[in-house]
Order: sequence, then structure tokens, then C-alpha cells
Amino acid sequence: MYFECLKIMKLIKDKSQLKAKLKLIPYEGSLEVKTRGDNKYIYFRKKVDGKNTSSYLDIYNEELYRNVSLLLEKSKKYKKEIKRINKELTKFGCEEQELNSRILLNIDFARANVKYIIYSQSVLEGIDATSFQVETVLENYKIDGMRTSDILKIINLKRAWEFVLDLDIIASKTNYYLLCYIASLINEGFYTYGGTIRTVPVTITGTTYILRIPIEIDVKEKIEEIVNGEGEAIDIAIDLCLYCMKTQIFIDGNKRSSVIFANHYLVSQGGGLLIISEDKVHKFVKLLVAYYDGKDQGEIKQFMKEECWYRF
Repeated sequence: MYFECLKIMKLIKDKSQLKAKLKLIPYEGSLEVKTRGDNKYIYFRKKVDGKNTSSYLDIYNEELYRNVSLLLEKSKKYKKEIKRINKELTKFGCEEQELNSRILLNIDFARANVKYIIYSQSVLEGIDATSFQVETVLENYKIDGMRTSDILKIINLKRAWEFVLDLDIIASKTNYYLLCYIASLINEGFYTYGGTIRTVPVTITGTTYILRIPIEIDVKEKIEEIVNGEGEAIDIAIDLCLYCMKTQIFIDGNKRSSVIFANHYLVSQGGGLLIISEDKVHKFVKLLVAYYDGKDQGEIKQFMKEECWYRF
């Protein structure tokens, strides 16, 4: 299942890169050379709304004609490969959704606040770094006095957020495969198979909660059940976040992965952001321990919705 996850994520990333290359090609259609008198002219032929159209490019020039022809061949090649990737993704049940203007605004909102989000996650993780230090690391500068492991955790958070805020990734389903890939990015450099479901017991400091070793099919089905449930996008995002945290699906990085995973769903619905800010971390951790121990009566969900939901 893990290697299937990697294949899906690779297909999505390849598709994103191809679409980026396609955007760099300013031409579309096929070339046509028309002769008028003693001169030749280059035109583009393409269908617009089912009708054949012809638009002028320039006076015929052999080098221009050759260069544009090469670009059009590349365009065809990219489109063909994107079509193939879409078919592959459909086999895995990964059909993308349309991104409306609200979702695109949400992506911009997230990107504009990503440094603050990562700093907040660093505080929740217990990383010993100031806001300035985190921002400096994110800008690819070296910080003296910081532990190498803390720097790597921050860099991994940056990579994971860059990944989930990609347009093609946001257009993809919020599912188990995506969660595993996020965890693999979060745990890179710490664990070889950081994105695989854990097979060893773990404990959580400060709680009496006894963790069972998760069963892959159960985790996959539960995530699908939550995502397909009824309710506001924020409620579903919170349920995803808390379920993944409590289940401790991976050997490490569960809180970081869970928050990013929940935000993928929320952003894909145009629902804002879920951020456990620095000043809310202490109360959140206290509520989370009670949630783990089964002493929570809905307080943590209410707290997250009222205090950690950022709308735009």
C-alpha cells in the first residue's frame, strides 16, 4: 500500500510539472502557411467552441516556423502524457475536482500565512526556536545554535506545505494515500519508511491512553468515512485531524502530519485554515490529553472550531 501511495503521489507531481511546462508554451493549434502575392505568412489553426479558426502569427521565416513547430510538438507530447497520467490516476480512484475561485483564494491565503503556520506547528512540536529563527530557516539561511534535528523538522514542514498547496494536489482527494505521503515528507531524514503505517507499539507522554497498532484497512476506511460524512468542512477537517492524532498512525510526526492533512481537506473546500497558534498550544495540548484519555466531552472540537479556525 505504501508503494502504491508513492506511485500515486509521483503521478500527481509529474502531472503538475507537465502542466507547468505546458503553460510556458505560448502557442496552441497547428501551423498553416498562406501565400499572398510574393509573400508568405504564418497562421495558427485551432478549434474554438467547435469552430475552426485561423489567427495571424508573423511573416514566414524558416527559423521561426521550425521553432514554433518544435514547441507545438512539445505541447502535444505534454498533453498526451497528462492524458495518460489522468487515466492512471483514475484507476486508483484519484479523479481530480475543479478548483473554483474560492479555493484558489484559499490557496493564496494559506501561502501568504505559511511561515506563521509552520512556526505554530514548530511550537506544538516543541521545537526550540523563535519566530525569527523559523523564518530564517525557511528562507534557506543557516542558524547557529539550533539543533540539526530541529532545523530538519522545519525544512520538512516547509516541503510538506509546498506539496499540499500545489494546485494539482489540492485538486486531488483527501485520502489515506495523501496522508502517507505527507508523513513521509515530515519524517524524511529521521525514518526510512516514515510514511508507512507503524507496526510497533508507541506511548504518548502525559496520558494513560493505550495505543493499539493501527490496521491499514481500518484507517483507510475511517478516513473515507470522515471525508464523506455530512457537516461543515471545518467539522470534517477537525475530525480528520483528531482521528489521525489519536490513532498515531505513523512512528512519528503524527501531529504535524495530521494538521497538514486536515488543512488539505479544508483548503480543497475553500474553508479557510486550521492553525493551532503559539498562544493556543498549551490549552490545546491539555485538551488533547483529555481527548486521548476519553475524558473529553466535545471541548476540544469546540475549542478548535472557535479558536483555531482562520477564515478569509
